[in-house]
Amino acid sequence: IGRPGYSAVKCLIPGVQKLMEMGIADSNAIGLHGHSWSGYQTAYVVTQTDIFTCAIAGAPVSNMTSAYSGIRWGTGLARQFQYEQQQSRIGGNLWEYPMRYLENSPVFYADKINTPLLIQHGDEDEAVPWYQSIELYLAMRRLNKDCIFLQYRGEPHHLKKYANKLDYSIKMKEYFDHHLKKEPAAEWITEGMKYIE
Repeated sequence: IGRPGYSAVKCLIPGVQKLMEMGIADSNAIGLHGHSWSGYQTAYVVTQTDIFTCAIAGAPVSNMTSAYSGIRWGTGLARQFQYEQQQSRIGGNLWEYPMRYLENSPVFYADKINTPLLIQHGDEDEAVPWYQSIELYLAMRRLNKDCIFLQYRGEPHHLKKYANKLDYSIKMKEYFDHHLKKEPAAEWITEGMKYIE
């Protein structure tokens, strides 16, 4: 209770270290990927360790303080309950435990991220407000960190349109291939893309 970010680090890193120790994982080519809750965990984990060569975070919560008083667009429910006692397990409200909310928010540790990060979010996400990805992306951009943000217009929490699913799948592969296999970077990685493309 109160430390969901640290809990992810504590569970994940020893396992990765063991795989490296056993020679199963190449310490120079380990990627991390998560979406939704594990997207949050991915974003948080890379603020705490440089063990991963690159990471992809889909629809992550990056700032629990700004997400706390929003609503879930799909249901209209206030988001507070999920931070206090459910998925985020903070243990109380924002005014009881302000530091817990700050300490578990990746955006406040963006300066510690050294891992190249790809963020993906649909702008009609009904579960996690897509501005959560914008906050992390802009923080990393302001800090001159290696970060790419793929925003899919008209898409909910999980991509629904076949063309976007295919596009994201291809981009994930190209991103991992570039960082983990040292293949040449695709043009969208080096040159970027316009918002309207």
